[in-house]
Amino acid sequence: MQREYQKPRVGVSACLLGDPVRHNGGHKRHAWLVEVLGQDVEWVPVCPEVDLGLGTPRETIDLVREADGALRLVSTNSRVDLTDRMRRFAAARVDALAARDLRGFVLKADSPSCGPGGVRIVGSNEPGRGIFAEALMTRLPDLPIADEHALDDPARRAAFVAQVRAYHANMQP
Repeated sequence: MQREYQKPRVGVSACLLGDPVRHNGGHKRHAWLVEVLGQDVEWVPVCPEVDLGLGTPRETIDLVREADGALRLVSTNSRVDLTDRMRRFAAARVDALAARDLRGFVLKADSPSCGPGGVRIVGSNEPGRGIFAEALMTRLPDLPIADEHALDDPARRAAFVAQVRAYHANMQP
C-alpha cells in the first residue's frame, strides 16, 4: 500500500500570513507565501510576542547592546526587559516545533524576535539576530530558513523551495 503524500510543514511568522499580530495590530501579509507557497505546504504559524502574552496592539521592542556586551530585548518606551522571558519561551516553543517535524521556516525580517540576521541593535553598529530566530537556528541548524526579503528575489525563493523539498524528501520514513 502506497503512503499518501504529506505536505511539508513549514513554520512561518504569523504576520506574514496576514494575521493581525504586529505591535500596531496590523500584519505584513506576503502574497507569494500565502497564495503560491501556501498551496504546497502546511503552515505552522508562530508569533513570539503574542505567544509570550504581549498582545496587540503593544509597545515596540528593541534589541539593545548593554555596556557589558550583553544583548537584551527591551520594550522601547517603558524599558521593560523581556530577555529572559523570551529566551525561555523560545527554547520551549522551538522544542515543540522540532517535535512537529518542520521542513523549513519563513521568518519576519528585521524583527527583534524573528529576524534571522541584519536586525538593528541599539547601542551597536553590528546587526544581530532576533532571540526566537537564534533559538530556532541553534536548535535546528539544518532547517531551511528564509525571511520574506529573501523570498522577494526569484533565485533565492527557488533555492529555499528546493531546500524545503529536499529536506522533506530526505526526512520521509
